[in-house]
Amino acid sequence: MKWLKEVLEALSKIKHKGMTPLVCPRCGTNNIRPEKSVTLGLLPTVYVCNDCGYRGHVVAEMDNEDSKP
Repeated sequence: MKWLKEVLEALSKIKHKGMTPLVCPRCGTNNIRPEKSVTLGLLPTVYVCNDCGYRGHVVAEMDNEDSKP
């Protein structure tokens, strides 16, 4: 049970950043959305860019500091 206490302690130290904007890895726009599919959470999410048509599992996340001018 000591390992469980250590895991819970480590998890309590992690700060949740909240939602961060997703960015298309091809064109850099944030006009990206998850594709509607019936995978029941078993497969990774496929994202689709509405601007350049990118379709894939890999997207970038923009930090809050990056979004400030």
